[in-house]
Amino acid sequence: GRVDLAVSYQPELHLAQREGLDLRRVGTLIETPLTCLVVRADGPVQEMADLKGRKVGFAVAGVQEMLLDAMLSNNGVDPSEVEQINIGWSISPALMSGQVDGVIGAFRNFELNQMAIEGHEGRCFYPEAEGVPAYDELIYVAHAEEMDRDLIDRFLRATERAAADIVNDPAASGEVFFAFDAELRNELNTRAWADTWPRFATRPAAVDHGRYDRFETFMQESGVVETTIPATDLVVDVTAKAKP
Repeated sequence: GRVDLAVSYQPELHLAQREGLDLRRVGTLIETPLTCLVVRADGPVQEMADLKGRKVGFAVAGVQEMLLDAMLSNNGVDPSEVEQINIGWSISPALMSGQVDGVIGAFRNFELNQMAIEGHEGRCFYPEAEGVPAYDELIYVAHAEEMDRDLIDRFLRATERAAADIVNDPAASGEVFFAFDAELRNELNTRAWADTWPRFATRPAAVDHGRYDRFETFMQESGVVETTIPATDLVVDVTAKAKP
């Protein structure tokens, strides 16, 4: 209860509920997946099946392992045939140095650009194209019982206006971002901004129950969970009028 809102990930929300955290998605910041499995473009892995018998690094246990297992299985590779290594947040360095053959948890708008700047071209395998249903990458979450719906509603309306401004003039909006701190203005952030702004949710308060139901079904069919949680217990439309 120390904060009114937090930024999280849709897949994390599904797991957090099962850990006793009574959270609800109240808005969306980035409405498409950013996470991907990155390999070196000139390396031995040219398709997902090539990961059999190789090493894949991950940064966060749980969600990233779940995504990787699903992507491997979708391509006929038993997850047990791939050595999964916790590399912490040394995502790009672990791949560029050859410590691992691929990394899951890399952001397609950031790590690919970081590698290119360092002279290493990367290739992304996208979860949503490899057996994982599309999901919201970054979401706003609030406590189910303690949320201030009016406050969050006003915040999301401001966020919607900001998203519209970004879409209408991404260059000027980028300048606002870079002007916040001189250290932000570098080649990596400039490239990342160009790959990020098209993914901002232009309707942050909009609710897609089907997207959350599909991810629950995916987790159940993957054997990650035994039962599903209905989307109505995962997401809240704070703009809807309260029932009398």
